[in-house]
Amino acid sequence: MSRATLGWIVLGWVGFALLPWYGFDRNAVHNLADYFVSGSALIHGLKGAWWLLPVLAPLCLALIPVIRPSAEAKGNWLIASGVLGLALIVLQGFSIGLNGWTVDILRNLFGEPGPSQAGMGYGAALTATAFLIILCHGLAAHGWCRGDAFVTSSIGVVIALIIVFVFFPVTTILASAFADNDGNFAPYEFVAKFLDRSIWGLDCVTSDLRCGVAWNTLFLGLLVGVGTTALGLAFALIATRTDFRFKKLLRLMSVLPIITPPFVIGLALILLFGRSGALSAVLWEWFGVPRSRWIYGLPGVFIAQLLAFTPIAFLVLIGVVQGISPTLEEASQTLRAKSWTTFWTVTLPLMRPGLANAFLLGFVESLADFGNPLVLGGNYEVLSTKIFFAVVGAQQDQGRAAVLSIILLAFTLGAFWLQHAWLGKKVYTTVTGKGDAGIPLPLPRRVALASYLTAIPWAVFTVAVYAIIVVGAFVRSMGRDYTPTFEHFLTAFRVERADWGFYFSGSAWNSFFATVKVAALSAPLTAAIGLLTAYLLTRQRFSGQRAFEFGTLLSFAIPGTVVGVSYILAFNVPPIEITGTGFILVMCFVFRNMPVGVRSGIATLSQIDKSLDEASLTLGARSSTTMRRVVLPLLRPAIVASLVYSFVRAMTAVSAVIFLVTAEYNMATTYIVGRVEAGEFGLAIAYSTVLILVMLVAIAVIQLAVGERRLGRRSASAAPSPVAVQAVP
Repeated sequence: MSRATLGWIVLGWVGFALLPWYGFDRNAVHNLADYFVSGSALIHGLKGAWWLLPVLAPLCLALIPVIRPSAEAKGNWLIASGVLGLALIVLQGFSIGLNGWTVDILRNLFGEPGPSQAGMGYGAALTATAFLIILCHGLAAHGWCRGDAFVTSSIGVVIALIIVFVFFPVTTILASAFADNDGNFAPYEFVAKFLDRSIWGLDCVTSDLRCGVAWNTLFLGLLVGVGTTALGLAFALIATRTDFRFKKLLRLMSVLPIITPPFVIGLALILLFGRSGALSAVLWEWFGVPRSRWIYGLPGVFIAQLLAFTPIAFLVLIGVVQGISPTLEEASQTLRAKSWTTFWTVTLPLMRPGLANAFLLGFVESLADFGNPLVLGGNYEVLSTKIFFAVVGAQQDQGRAAVLSIILLAFTLGAFWLQHAWLGKKVYTTVTGKGDAGIPLPLPRRVALASYLTAIPWAVFTVAVYAIIVVGAFVRSMGRDYTPTFEHFLTAFRVERADWGFYFSGSAWNSFFATVKVAALSAPLTAAIGLLTAYLLTRQRFSGQRAFEFGTLLSFAIPGTVVGVSYILAFNVPPIEITGTGFILVMCFVFRNMPVGVRSGIATLSQIDKSLDEASLTLGARSSTTMRRVVLPLLRPAIVASLVYSFVRAMTAVSAVIFLVTAEYNMATTYIVGRVEAGEFGLAIAYSTVLILVMLVAIAVIQLAVGERRLGRRSASAAPSPVAVQAVP
């Protein structure tokens, strides 16, 4: 038996016999001596919690291969131990709650109310994890995934995490779509809500009336998906294939909107283009263009979402563009193809994985976004805002919110299927183990011109939007009183000196420290799980793989408001009782933002030849070593994309956490929303400006820590000059 398997068996016994079985109480960390043994499942079981004692059986089963080692029987004993152990923990966890039995059959058999128990704690989590890994090691012993325990364990852990933190909470709230107000099964109510004319109506085609909210959402999502992909590609081409002097500044402008807190872009657009906006005033005074409310509706939401989601497309595409082998382009030109023909027939087709994943992310983000439509939507209704008001508005119709969420999921599933159909089974490998000293070819003139005409005006527009944000932070009242002041910053971030040291008296410090702490914890976890999932999806083949891949998109496709409510419903009662802790915020961010790491990882890994992995394995390296020494260095663009996105989203997300924050963990975005609701726009913009600066520093640190990917290719400056070539005899 391997040391890893034996180690997990020992950890299973530690979780059962030593660690506290119930509750994630912080006292269990600070006062370990008081909680060890006395709060373990073994002691609870001996004191009367008899339902915990059967877990001893699978723990003993796991020891049989240790006592009687046999290569043939080892896998069977490990599988039996893992399956039985997980089944017992899940069964006892969901059968007994705070108020006794939770299943009618048990109430009828044993009487009411029955035993009670709190939510699972450190001991239960460790023991359940141990059973899961033991099961995966047993499957590896039977030859699953070529007998690689690391791969089987990785697949098992990722699937388990997705089930617990994605499927379980999401299905908890979606189940209400098929229930009436009393919780009874009512499929006819689902059909009536699903076929509502306000959702699917096409009156806008035949009259001046509005179309259904589903068509509005789909049309906006398609526009944003295409727009963000085109802008992201233009920025990526300029950043990697041109000698543009201000390339780094242009790259900064492309990423800047992703680090902007919610509602700020919408507020900036209103301050620019609203009836009293700065640009509207200039157009009226100089050119006589009448003031209007055109920014409210589809145009305003479209512009705001382009600003917000273009950085995601850029982060996905830049690694893909960098990974294209110049040798393939040179081979095309050797065959006398023109530069435009080479770009159209060689370069662009090799970008397909990046283009498909960038479009999918932009489309899904548009569907799930509710902040921008809430501020700028006007009469243009989308599903996310309808869901928001169904959950928190006067309607309080959870079933309607669930039905609308199912429609959003259907749109996401359709886009996911179309993406796979477009990519097909073609091979997009461009990074191999062979030497590749080719020089990246300059862009064809038409492509370069189109990229400049697309990216530079958009960057200038971005600068204008952020100039408004910066100005708003340093004046008393934007649009009314432009007197310079630092009052907003002092109110939020005042630091006073006291007898015992410095005192952070500003009103925003608590939320700021809590936000940075949660973001710093969630970002590396998000990147690790997302990139590991991408590796498994591209390098392994297992049953249910397509469903597994779609499952990674599930929480990303549902509006954050629904995700927040689903976490409250799922994790406010046993067996997993984590509401009110910082842990629930971290897990929410991890699985809400993980799809970006998955999609960028898949796009990058699609270009990396599998022979590199196979060569490492042939030389005797384990899968974990191959992942660390071979794959990860080639995944640096995807690592940067995942870390940057997950960190800044944790700093700026509002919809998913607005129901999860507490007095101790009051996030920055909820503070900003509170200031916006109170009309304190200057304070909200000042706080947002500080967050933007912090995130810029964090992005620079991430980029320096991860570093650039080295593909062994020459730069254009390293190429020999024509004179030198001619001088060679």
